[in-house]
Amino acid sequence: MTRVQDHASFELRIAPYRSELVAHCYRMLGSVCDAEDVVQETYLRAWRARERYDETRSSLRTWMYRIATNACLTALETRSRRPLPAGFVAETDPRAPFVRGEHAWLQPIPDARTVGIDRGTVRLAFVAALQHLSARQRAALILRDVLDFSAAETADIIGSTVTSVNSSLRRARATVTKIDPAQVSEPDRSEQRACLERYMSAFMAADVEGIKRLLAHDVLMEMPPMLNWFTGRENYATFMDWVFEVNGNDWRLEPVGANGQPAFAAYVAREDGYRLHTLQVFTMSPEGIRRLSVFQDDDVFRDFGLTPQLER
Repeated sequence: MTRVQDHASFELRIAPYRSELVAHCYRMLGSVCDAEDVVQETYLRAWRARERYDETRSSLRTWMYRIATNACLTALETRSRRPLPAGFVAETDPRAPFVRGEHAWLQPIPDARTVGIDRGTVRLAFVAALQHLSARQRAALILRDVLDFSAAETADIIGSTVTSVNSSLRRARATVTKIDPAQVSEPDRSEQRACLERYMSAFMAADVEGIKRLLAHDVLMEMPPMLNWFTGRENYATFMDWVFEVNGNDWRLEPVGANGQPAFAAYVAREDGYRLHTLQVFTMSPEGIRRLSVFQDDDVFRDFGLTPQLER
């Protein structure tokens, strides 16, 4: 009876870490599905090793992160990194035909899976920047700068030395700062919501000039799984003119939460109703919308629980 009670107690003790471990593995792997698989494996490993856990050596949270991080490192040995197109290929013309890439792209994560997590640590641009690091550099930076583990704790988690961790951290910080400058500020949440609402209104009205007024001058649009991406207000406007010309002006937009950023699901009118077209995630700045990542991926749609069709 005591053994059964101990097992139940152990499950209760490790249960609260699931959400933060999903966020951790998502940062490491760039995929919601892969992150959840690794977290499931982490809990299975923890359950099997529960009697070997030594609370005098580390906290239960640190022990769980050790299992999860090493599971991620093992997974990354056989998987390619997941960038976004803007970090992978050269800029294209907004009028160029779509080219589908065969690469495994970074996927967005629903806000519902990162409840209680600092939204800045799961921003698309930050997670995309992490994909440019080696697996161990990635682990060192996340554990030290995001999760605030000490250098000694980080070394223990990844089976390394403090000297090696500090060296990896310096290189990782330099790379991430170059790709995703930390000093870029964002408006507060209410301003971001207001901007998204204005954008949605302009989109529903096929008002390209109205959309342009909401953009930063160096706005970037990317469209995984397509290799196409481009920058600048005029290029953006050219592309949006084409979108409405090809797809028509009848759309339904449903706000969603992704990576702690404003987002919506776009449904385009067809004879049998409104069909799911894309999931669009916005990065805001004081100057306006700085980046729009547009996903047309069945796995992403499934992760967000988006219905494939809306009734008229």
